[in-house]
This record gives sequence, structure tokens and C-alpha cells, in this order.
Amino acid sequence: MLDSHPQAAMREPAPEYTGDEARLRVLREFEAEALEDDPELQAIVNFAAQLCNAPVSVVSLVEGERQFFIARTGLEERETPREISFCTHALGQADMLEVPDATSDSRFADNPLVTGDPGIRYYAGQPLVSDEGAPLGTLCVIDTKAHAQPLTAFQREGLAVLAQAAMRRMSARREERAASREIARSEERFRALADSMPDMAFSANHEGKFDYFNERWKEFTGFGTFDEEAGKRVLHPDEYDAIMERWGKAVANGEPYEQENRLRRADGEWRWMLIRALPANVAEGRRRWFGTITDVDEAHKLSESRDMLAKELSHRIKNIFAVVSGLISLESRKQPEHAEFAAKVNETLRALGRAHDFVRPADGSTGESLLGLLDVLFAPYRDGEGSPRVAVDGDDGAIGHRAATPLALVFHELATNSAKYGALSTEEGRVSLTISAEGDALRLDWKEQGGPPPQDNGENGFGSRMVELAVTGQLQGKWERRFEGDGLAVSFDLPREAIAP
Repeated sequence: MLDSHPQAAMREPAPEYTGDEARLRVLREFEAEALEDDPELQAIVNFAAQLCNAPVSVVSLVEGERQFFIARTGLEERETPREISFCTHALGQADMLEVPDATSDSRFADNPLVTGDPGIRYYAGQPLVSDEGAPLGTLCVIDTKAHAQPLTAFQREGLAVLAQAAMRRMSARREERAASREIARSEERFRALADSMPDMAFSANHEGKFDYFNERWKEFTGFGTFDEEAGKRVLHPDEYDAIMERWGKAVANGEPYEQENRLRRADGEWRWMLIRALPANVAEGRRRWFGTITDVDEAHKLSESRDMLAKELSHRIKNIFAVVSGLISLESRKQPEHAEFAAKVNETLRALGRAHDFVRPADGSTGESLLGLLDVLFAPYRDGEGSPRVAVDGDDGAIGHRAATPLALVFHELATNSAKYGALSTEEGRVSLTISAEGDALRLDWKEQGGPPPQDNGENGFGSRMVELAVTGQLQGKWERRFEGDGLAVSFDLPREAIAP
């Protein structure tokens, strides 16, 4: 029954790898010397010796000038010259080479390993062939006594299976080394890329500890890495604690980090930097952090200069409002017949001043909300208990400083007109302003109730013309006024792009 067992299928050597140049090129890829005394290979040779009743077993690899043993039992030597190697004769074939008595075999009778130490008499070697078909060496068993009987089918099958296991272990090592080389190449490419960047680049582990900085960091700061000492030298002392606290929160929450801070250059100059870092999931579900540090010093200082200029202009504009209002008041005292008109103009100027205070380019407040602006404009119109008489409700939207002035003019005109002639002129009157988003537009519905019935005299006064200019001209929208039985109703349709920052 044992002799009927089919021998384990071994890979046939490929013709293109029978020459030494191609074969040795493959053998070098295994870097097999690193597997010397490998526990798995050692277990294989130990079992092979027992299986075949031989005192010696080795995994032998044949190089250009020698054969060397990466695993062995019963033998002290690590290598022998290739020219007297038994295993060389097994190269180029898939089947096991068995020599029952070397003294009676013309190929080996005069071999120094037979005529001298260690006095080899018996040899059986199963070729080790790589996946592409390159013969590398053998798994062999050796005895100093001749064997009268050849190996049984079971022993031959077992030796072939063990050779396959040895080849798998060597192939795994080859793949590991290939992967390591590719990782090394990838790391080299990454470092070359990172070091060629004009910005500083860094990475940190899942705990937020910095473990890599590119050459730009070293050139800029003079430090090779980032630790507590480097941090306190490089980060501005006024910002150090806040930076580390913010970084700790970003790491704990897995959130992107972005902040402008001052960093000290190696020559002692402080420069503003934009620091950005993003989390990325890596092996075992842990995060790593990758970031850049960009020099924005010139842009930051330019922005500060512009902010200072904008604040100065804003201050002067408010002074102009005050001066114009004062001049109007002075002139109206000289000409009492124009007092009503002067008062109206002053109220409008005050409304513009409130809008200017609310949305100031100098403060970067160009994204303030429409509801916030309306709340400021309607603040004067409250009842005796301080409750608003103009109820604003609905969808909010960001507004830019260009839209703030026309919006202030429009709703100031509606509110003052209502206070004189409409719902706000009586204690019971109320106004509702509903804002609804409709696609790319905002609809604002002004509705007065509880006041005197509205009168349409068919004429468009100054206020109506001003609303028309503001809505259709500056805000690129349209409006409709209706004189309903219970009060004035006005609807506005304004494109978002004309309102948004």
C-alpha cells in the first residue's frame, strides 16, 4: 500500500533557468543566509534525518563557487566547494537523486568527500525549485554507511513533502524581503518627495507624537525633531500652551488641525506659519497624522495692514455719517420748513450707521446673518415692555457687506413708513417679516396688521424710488407692493448670490 502512494508533485526546472547566470540571479533574491538556523527549516532537516534513517540532513543551496547549508543536523560544516558537491548533480531535475553507495558510483567514487572526511557513502537529495523554475539546491540526507535498500515510496514521498515545506519557507522569506525592499523604496520616494517640498512636512502617530519632519523643518528651525525642548524654542511662548491644547483636542477627537501661529526661525526671527494636519486611518484601525507648515508671514502682515486700513476707513466713514448728520441738523434749525425732511434723512443715516457697525469688512464679518442685521435695524421698534413689534421668522442666510447697505435702506424705509402711517403707528399694530428659501433665491414677505387701512394714491414717492433702486439695482431682485385691507404687504425675491459674501 505504501509503494502505491503517488510522489508529491515537484516543480520542474525551467530551461531558461538552467544556466548559472539566471539561476543565481533568482537565488540572490532569497537572501537565504538570513535563514541560517531558522527554527522551521531546522525542524524540517531533523525530521528528514529520522524519516530516512540517516544521521545527516541539510538544506543545501548551490552558489557559483560553493554550496552552503542554511539548516543542518549531524554536520558541523557550513559549506563545501561546489566542485565536490553532491547536490550539484541534482540540479536541473525534479526527481530525487539517490546514491545508495557512493564508492561504487563512478560520479562520486573519487570525490574527496567520499575518499576522505566525512566519508560519505549514502546520499539522497530532493531538488529545491523556485516558483519560476530555478533550481536552487536540495533537501538531502547523508550517511557514512551505504544503504542496501533504496528509500521506500513513503520515504521518498515524505522527503518530497519536506522539500516543498522548505521551499515554501524560503519563498516566504523571499516575499518578505521583496516587500521590505518595496517599502524601503516607497519610503525613499516619500522622503525624496517630502524633502523636495517648499513647505515643511511632518507626521505623527496615533497618540499625536511627532515622528517625522522633512528637511525644510530642519533647515528652518535647526532642530531634527520635535520634543518639549524644541517646542518651547520654536513655538512662540505666548501661544505654546494654546497650540498644544488645541493639538491635543484634535488628536483626541480625530479632527483636522488648522491654525496660524508664529514659529521661530533658526536665526531667531519669528514668522507666521499656517499649520495644517489631517488624520488618516492606517493598519489596525489606528490613526496617523500628516501635515504641512506653510510660511504665510508676508500674507499675514499684509492682511494685518489691510485690516488696519479698513478699520481706519470704517472709523472715518462713521465720522462722515456724524458730520453729515450734524450739518443737516444745523441747517434744519435755520430752515424750519425742512425739519421733517432733515429728520427723515438723519434717521436714514442712523440706519446706515447701524448696518455699517453690523457688517464691517475690517472685522472680517462679511458672513453675518440676515436675521442678525434685521434684529439690529428693528431694535428701535419695540413696545413698552421691550418686546419686538416687528416679528422676523424663517430661514436665515449669510450676507456680505455689499448687500448690507441696500438691505438696511429698504427695511429702514419700510419700518419708518409703518411707524408714520402704518401698523407701527398704533399701539396694537404689528408687523411680520417671513423669510423663506426657494432654490437659489430668498423670499421676504413683509406684512402689516392692526394699523390704519393703507392708502394707494398711485404715486411713487422718494421712499418707493429708493427701494426700487436698492432691490432691482443693487440686489438684482424684484419686489411687489400690495395695499390689502388689513395692512400693507410687500414681497421681495432676492438672489442668494447677490446677498451672500
